[in-house]
Amino acid sequence: MKARTRTLVAAALVLGIAAGPVAAAQATPARAQTPVAAPVPSPVFSAPPDAAALRKAIAGVGPQNKDATAALVRVGGTSGSWRGSAGVADVRDGRAAVEDARFRAGSVTKTFTAAVVLQLAAEGKVDLDRPVQDYLPGLLPGFEPVKVRELLNYTSGLRSADGPGDAFEDEYAHRFDLVDPHALIANAVAKGPESAPGKQQRYSNIHYTVLGVLIEKLTGTTYEKAVGERIIKPLGLRHTSFPSRTQNRIPGPYNHGYQAVQAADGSRSLVDVSDWNSSSNWAAGDLISTTADLERFTVALFGGRVVPKAQLEEMFTVPDVPDAETGKHAVQTAGMKEFVLPDGTKLYGKTGSRYGYSTVIGGTRDLSRTLVYSVNSTDAKGRDMNAVAYGIIGAAFAK
Repeated sequence: MKARTRTLVAAALVLGIAAGPVAAAQATPARAQTPVAAPVPSPVFSAPPDAAALRKAIAGVGPQNKDATAALVRVGGTSGSWRGSAGVADVRDGRAAVEDARFRAGSVTKTFTAAVVLQLAAEGKVDLDRPVQDYLPGLLPGFEPVKVRELLNYTSGLRSADGPGDAFEDEYAHRFDLVDPHALIANAVAKGPESAPGKQQRYSNIHYTVLGVLIEKLTGTTYEKAVGERIIKPLGLRHTSFPSRTQNRIPGPYNHGYQAVQAADGSRSLVDVSDWNSSSNWAAGDLISTTADLERFTVALFGGRVVPKAQLEEMFTVPDVPDAETGKHAVQTAGMKEFVLPDGTKLYGKTGSRYGYSTVIGGTRDLSRTLVYSVNSTDAKGRDMNAVAYGIIGAAFAK
């Protein structure tokens, strides 16, 4: 029997034994009883992270690796910590990867966005069960009432907005375009609803684009300033920022991101995708950060220091609806996602991908193990998980 299973069985026995005297006390009031304290649950992870497995997971990362040119990893939690980096900052000169490099965190931005909305809910400035149309009249014409909560957990029924195309070449050709979030919403709304609100989950950026507009309406300031004042500054995330609408470069030191492109003759080349205008992602994927900052944010968030604990439950609650794409049960929460390991252990976190950069934040809810990584994936938008990233996750959460 595994140690964790033994602990749970022992706890059940303690509770069962405790029930006997309590029942007897009710039958014999004259007999005083000493209250029995509830057992403290064992941490999900008690042993330190497997350093050898983690080193192996990022070994060989670099220009010759088909999956990633660089990797930055931080494993933490009450069970112990590990830090590592591998690869190069620039394939042209082979400089070693910068350990504290800034990177595009992609959809990890959604966790910050959700946290601000939940803060506003705690302050009574927004009711998660009220339609967003009450706060933003005229934004979703022709739609049934869409609850704010249904935007948070991707069950609004909104369709995705159109982009320049699905292929990398199409997006690369438009990489410096300025995109207005209101134009994206109008484009999505013109398609009509995909489904009635609350009936199915469809992960897409449009839900969080609407939430960005909602944040601006409720706070009376820009989305970027609201997140900065409510999360970035209070937590001291000194290397976390949002680019200005015209900013195409990553500020400060960074590891270049690349997309692998295959020519007609079968040859493979790496296209530098570090410079990119991310205005089309905005409140759904515009964040720039570091692994140290994201680790600090993750620990603070899970620990109830960013969102009050009552509202924080939204980030650990999966709606009871099917996923529109797979037909299986939904896995997305408000700003995060539930992952279940083969042994049943639940993890919560968020992935993010922009061309050249794949990011993860998350861990166990008890903070016995956390993981943050930035992998300079050569196919960050591919349907399959990056092999290096997959190896890091497996090593970080091995028992």
